[in-house]
Amino acid sequence: MTTRILITDDSALARKQLARSLPEHLNADVTFAENGKIAIEALQSQPFDLMFLDLTMPEMDGFQTLEAMRDQNIKVPVFVVSGDIQPKAQQRVLALGAQAFVKKPVSQAELVEMLEPYKDLERVQSAPQPSTPIQAISAPASVKIGRREMYMEVVNVAMGRAADSLARYFDVFVHMPLPQVNVFEVSELDMTIRHLAANDNMSGICQGFSGEGLAGEALMLISDSSMKDLLGILDYPDDGSIDSDLEVLVDVSNVLISAFLAGIGQQAGLVFAQSYPVILGQHMDVDSLVDNMRGTWKRTVTIEVSYAIDDTNIKCDLLLLLVDESLPLLDAKLAYLMDDED
Repeated sequence: MTTRILITDDSALARKQLARSLPEHLNADVTFAENGKIAIEALQSQPFDLMFLDLTMPEMDGFQTLEAMRDQNIKVPVFVVSGDIQPKAQQRVLALGAQAFVKKPVSQAELVEMLEPYKDLERVQSAPQPSTPIQAISAPASVKIGRREMYMEVVNVAMGRAADSLARYFDVFVHMPLPQVNVFEVSELDMTIRHLAANDNMSGICQGFSGEGLAGEALMLISDSSMKDLLGILDYPDDGSIDSDLEVLVDVSNVLISAFLAGIGQQAGLVFAQSYPVILGQHMDVDSLVDNMRGTWKRTVTIEVSYAIDDTNIKCDLLLLLVDESLPLLDAKLAYLMDDED
């Protein structure tokens, strides 16, 4: 008997990886949705036996999708598969009715064990077919994966590791953004940093990294308005014995940069060596900060991630800069993700 499965993820790579890892015993008939809004439309129009759901998506994220399913009384077993592994995210999806939380990347063995109880699944009743087909649902055979999609999914997993470290460090819930992966000239990178500053003074820290020929720099930026809230939730001594602002800058950068690089390294089979952090400036206007951070590179692949902490004004911007010469090596290390591509 066929098992009707809805896979909801904005990453084409993640959708295809999950689809081809499904146990054979399910005889799966797979439908793809690129975000929660499309998934809800699909669930309203046709029956499904199982659903896999990412959390970090445009239009409607995974939390909002689970809330909509609860509000509309849509009863389909949901397995959340996400790079957002922080404890409060896991607790939240289970409270919203998910069957289980599985961290990305999910292994085939894990899926087989998790879905064993659904071998003899009692099928849901057929729902009426929509009068107008839902155009944005993709068939697995039509999916093509490019380099940018591959990088986006790797970054998604890595930023989840970093958010988890930050969440545990502060005992908070960290909002996971959609990452940005772009090839920038230096002038365009300057514009990006000015946009992130949003007319606020900033503090910045830089840390170089390398591993098996792959090299780059990680930049972390914290606005002055964020610094006030960060100091408010940290228990640093207030007796003048330390420079609290500097401690915050170094501590947060160590947490974010180390975890982010470890997340990429785990997927690429790399161990990164990190240089000692360099303070680019504290409480500076963005023009001065940009002048201080100019490096010798001219063109770079830039990964941009902005983390926000719930119920605060805190936002930490992390920029990972990879020089062009590193890309062939990174591509080779991640080639296994593209296995079985048509």
